[in-house]
Amino acid sequence: MPSSLSATQIRDANTRYHDVAADHYDSKWGIDFSELGCRQVQSKMRKALGREPGHYARSLEIGAGTGYFTLNLLRAGLISDATCSDISPGMLQTLQSNAQSLGLKVRAERADAERLPFGDDSFDLVLGHAVLHHIPDLARAFAEFERVLAPGGTIIFAGEPSRYGDRLAQVPKRLASAAAPLWRRAIGAGRATLAQGGERHAALEGVVDVHAFSPAELSRTATAAGFLDVRLSGEELLANWFGWTNRTLEASADPDDVPFGWRLYAYRGYLLLQDVDRRLLEHRLPAAIFYNLLLSARKRAAP
Repeated sequence: MPSSLSATQIRDANTRYHDVAADHYDSKWGIDFSELGCRQVQSKMRKALGREPGHYARSLEIGAGTGYFTLNLLRAGLISDATCSDISPGMLQTLQSNAQSLGLKVRAERADAERLPFGDDSFDLVLGHAVLHHIPDLARAFAEFERVLAPGGTIIFAGEPSRYGDRLAQVPKRLASAAAPLWRRAIGAGRATLAQGGERHAALEGVVDVHAFSPAELSRTATAAGFLDVRLSGEELLANWFGWTNRTLEASADPDDVPFGWRLYAYRGYLLLQDVDRRLLEHRLPAAIFYNLLLSARKRAAP
């Protein structure tokens, strides 16, 4: 956590940042609600659990954003009664719009992960994607996850930044930053400019990401909250290096000047390397070196 900011200030920064980001979040991160998106979230569930996922009647997503995880799980038939929570009203508004366009029904509730407005034992699955690293008080949040989860229920969190993997990712980011002027010249793109107010939004990026984790730290946090069968795994190494290289280059250019052919190359290349990571690396290398960590655990069953 940034030492100069309180937990309240970090929550406020997350709300403001994600409210602004909501309108372009899906396009920025390539969020997909087609069959590809369904396959992606099922793969994440499978990796986190170490087995084929079952069906969960009542689910709660923490920091649901625009709905990537929950809406694709609904489409895949892995959950039935879906509740989505987020601290950002803007994200929830986009999520509801996405759900409506897909013909899906979800309950959306603005909520702080550390103070969930739900009763005890209310859900069979509590899940999240790229959310834990935004939460100031993780111990309190995990206590809330345990409280609202029914006995025998499951938690699954994916897309959490690995501390060592994040350090490795700095290498392609630095190289891409150095190469950006030559790359823009090669594709005929102008330099990116920040719109009025954009500087404030960009500054918040250094505030909203509170944590990067080691597998052991996440495991201890879940265990301390009372969870059993805690499992940590990692995903994305080559895909992450490739993705951050391209994102860094693209962020330096006027978006209107980036050719469609380049975007198609970056998108397809990322998916190809995701597959290489999954098939060749993720089951052979330590979780800590991958960019993303996945966590699963279960609540003790009723006596």
